[in-house]
Amino acid sequence: MISVSLCMIVKNEENVLARCLDSIADLVDEIVIIDTGSTDKTKEIAAKYTSKVFDFTWIDDFAAARNFSFSKATKDYIYTADADEVLDETNRERFRQLKEVLHPEVEIVQMKYVTETTIDAIQNVKKEYRPKLFKRVRNFVWVEPVHETVRLDPLVFDSDVEVFHRPEGMHGHRDFDIFLKKSREPGGLSDRLFSMYTRELFKLGNTKDFQDAEDIYLELWQQDPLSRRGREAGCMLARLARLENDAMSMMKYATRDMMEDPSSEMCYDLGMLYVKQLDYDEAIVWFLNAAYETRPIIDIHTHGDSALSGLVTCYVMLLDMEMNKGDQADGAKIDYYNEAIDRYQRELDAWELPEEL
Repeated sequence: MISVSLCMIVKNEENVLARCLDSIADLVDEIVIIDTGSTDKTKEIAAKYTSKVFDFTWIDDFAAARNFSFSKATKDYIYTADADEVLDETNRERFRQLKEVLHPEVEIVQMKYVTETTIDAIQNVKKEYRPKLFKRVRNFVWVEPVHETVRLDPLVFDSDVEVFHRPEGMHGHRDFDIFLKKSREPGGLSDRLFSMYTRELFKLGNTKDFQDAEDIYLELWQQDPLSRRGREAGCMLARLARLENDAMSMMKYATRDMMEDPSSEMCYDLGMLYVKQLDYDEAIVWFLNAAYETRPIIDIHTHGDSALSGLVTCYVMLLDMEMNKGDQADGAKIDYYNEAIDRYQRELDAWELPEEL
């Protein structure tokens, strides 16, 4: 059976840390907790589970903190967990069985990261594989019978263990400064980090957050507005224009997006623009396009519950306007609006994140 070190980095996690540790502590052989500056009882709670609680001065670098935590581990494998993660009884047993049967040649084990709540609006799927268990010391192996070479790609195993993410709130804003700092360094953001930054900013950013990043997205959009990155940049710039009530700029980005393959994000923001202008009929056109005629490139919610919620809102407003006409109200319109509200509310109630993309 393999031995496992649990390595965590934490800060002000007093509300959830014990829940996490209670679900995993008896399954691991060592617990290493790195605190990056807690001002609550996080370290106190951690000390009840392990003597290996270390301080790490925060330098706006999660990788540095993770590397420090790994340097303190001593067991065969390292399991990484965030404080708001939980293993239920079914997956505790799966984890226990995994320890018993895992072949020592496996260097990385992936587990399914499960989104249970709409609080975690960053996720576009319910479940996705993420690397969670890492062999601490990698043994290099020669491969190929002739012209032999060292195997460089790790052996990865996709397990059936599911890790449940149960956050108490959103944490996206804490990362924005790190993303911005990295984007302005030589080499900028990797494709992976750019995608993560774009998704987090689109879903969680306020007007200032978008303004801080405007030059990044404007440069990308000007380079090639119809490339994947250019289209994502256009969506970000259109969102900023809407937040700033700049309809002309928003239309510039939207019309370019419509040239080839319109995105759900752009259609949704056009719907929101017309809602703000109290033009509910036009807003409905764009919410319908977002929900049924286009595909998302950043945020799946613009193709699902967000667009459906927009449709419900528009028909409720149209119904109220018609009802307020009193004796002049059109009965056929009232019936139509009520039917539309019922239809889209049913779809909204039934909508959920897909299992996977």
